[in-house]
Amino acid sequence: MKKAAAVLAVVVFVVSLVSLVFAADAKNATIRSVDAKAGTIVFTADGGKDETMHVDKSVDLGKVKAGEKVMITVEKDTVMSIKAAKAKAAVGC
Repeated sequence: MKKAAAVLAVVVFVVSLVSLVFAADAKNATIRSVDAKAGTIVFTADGGKDETMHVDKSVDLGKVKAGEKVMITVEKDTVMSIKAAKAKAAVGC
């Protein structure tokens, strides 16, 4: 019984590590330029520098415009989704 529990614990641990490796990275960003023909965008992540990345073919670049604030999801140096950034809640009384 103890061996089964130990094996199960190891399997859960390994699966957890693998899922972290393949997790997508979400970034708040501002679009600088869009090249639909090349399938790339240039954006500035919050607090960062300009980055140029290829965009997955499932993303409609016709709806993305320079100057927009967006949430970008990146997997393996490819932008997998671009969504409008959520407005920040007002702070105050």
